[in-house]
Amino acid sequence: MSSDQHSDQPPESGAPWGEEESVTEPTSAVATHEGGDAPARRAEPEYTLVGGDWEELPDAVEDDLMVLNMGPQHPSTHGVLRMRLTLDGETVVDNEPIIGYLHTGIEKNVEFRPWVPGVTFVTRMDYLSPLFNELGYCLAVEKLLGVTDEVPERAQIIRVIMTELNRISSHMVWLATGGMELGSTTAMIFGFRERETVLDLFEQVTGLRMNHAYIRPGGVSQDVPEDFVERANTVVTEIPNRLQEFEDLLTENPIWIERLKGVGVLTAEQCLDLGVTGPPLRSAGIPYDVRVTDPYCGIETYDFDVITGEDGDAYARYLLRIEEARQSVRIIEQALERLQRTEGPVMLQDQKIAWPAQLALGPDGIGNAQEYISKIMGQSMESLIHHFKLVTEGFTVPAGQVYVPVESPRGELGYHVTSNGTNKPYRVKVRDPSFIHVGALPTATRGLLIADVIVAVASFDPVMGGVDR
Repeated sequence: MSSDQHSDQPPESGAPWGEEESVTEPTSAVATHEGGDAPARRAEPEYTLVGGDWEELPDAVEDDLMVLNMGPQHPSTHGVLRMRLTLDGETVVDNEPIIGYLHTGIEKNVEFRPWVPGVTFVTRMDYLSPLFNELGYCLAVEKLLGVTDEVPERAQIIRVIMTELNRISSHMVWLATGGMELGSTTAMIFGFRERETVLDLFEQVTGLRMNHAYIRPGGVSQDVPEDFVERANTVVTEIPNRLQEFEDLLTENPIWIERLKGVGVLTAEQCLDLGVTGPPLRSAGIPYDVRVTDPYCGIETYDFDVITGEDGDAYARYLLRIEEARQSVRIIEQALERLQRTEGPVMLQDQKIAWPAQLALGPDGIGNAQEYISKIMGQSMESLIHHFKLVTEGFTVPAGQVYVPVESPRGELGYHVTSNGTNKPYRVKVRDPSFIHVGALPTATRGLLIADVIVAVASFDPVMGGVDR
């Protein structure tokens, strides 16, 4: 074979990304052995391979994006949330949240039950702030009934105490889980430690650590125990010291600052456009708080501050939640003082609406008081019939529709409730702040590195029970 028959093209496995190889051809394609004319094996051409720089990659390679599923496992997505991330290397180009993995159909279930049993469903939506769900639903029912001003003052004070305690416990869980997702197991241990002290109070009052069904239309299911004020004062006196421990651990921690500063930024304008409320909105400088704009349970008579930030990032939301917990302590201290000097019932006096049970703490837990059971079972047939009908059929609510918001730990939690004049809701539609905030994640995470997506999601503190209700 002559040299002019040999291909001048290098093999396909030649120089990367199109740079020319240098080829050195031998001087003769045919050599002879000494002492004879037999042709020797052809000498192979020699190739010199050279590399290139990543910055010189062709456009076709630069535009080669990757789609990655993050979730729905719990540790990285702050709940049972799936996000379909479009990545350019490790940079997020787009984020598509996918929900529904925790769907419960609670809203529809409530429409098939009498009004009062609906409380046992809504308390399971945002399971980290169950008392706020109970309160929002009951305020809406009371507004439809026209009895908002008839709810006893003592019941309203108890509602304020319990919900603000719930705000503290929710923020503590956020600190615990957010810290754990970033590798701070100390923050996780501290957060759950503080939450336990609040849940102990809830268990003393309601019999349950969560999903209480304690707030009912017309008031609360039962009064607080005799030593509640003393125990609550002990807890709220200690909480500021524990919050200081968090700040000593995290606020000036260079790793914590590096991971949170400038991550998950939403401007005030973006928050308003997307419907974002609560800590994310206030951390961007907008002092919107339902406790001020649409007060409930007399909370406008308490002295507290609406905390705001400026940067609208994950670090600003951290600082804001710490300070909000301190403001909740201020409110609780005032409410406990009022509770000590406020006597009276804790349920509406209209016996056609008030839940008939008379609960008490017995040796086997909270249940109907023995004195009450003896009366309806052995002394008054009318009382027994009334109890039976009110529990099984409930009361009727005049036709109409209302929207009532409360300020949950995550933002504006609104209940749009419609009645068609029967003993069951016609429609219960909930504006859950976590649902809104999950919708804001694409805006907050575009341009972040994939590791920072975890920080951004956690900083919004979504609870998927509220999202997938």
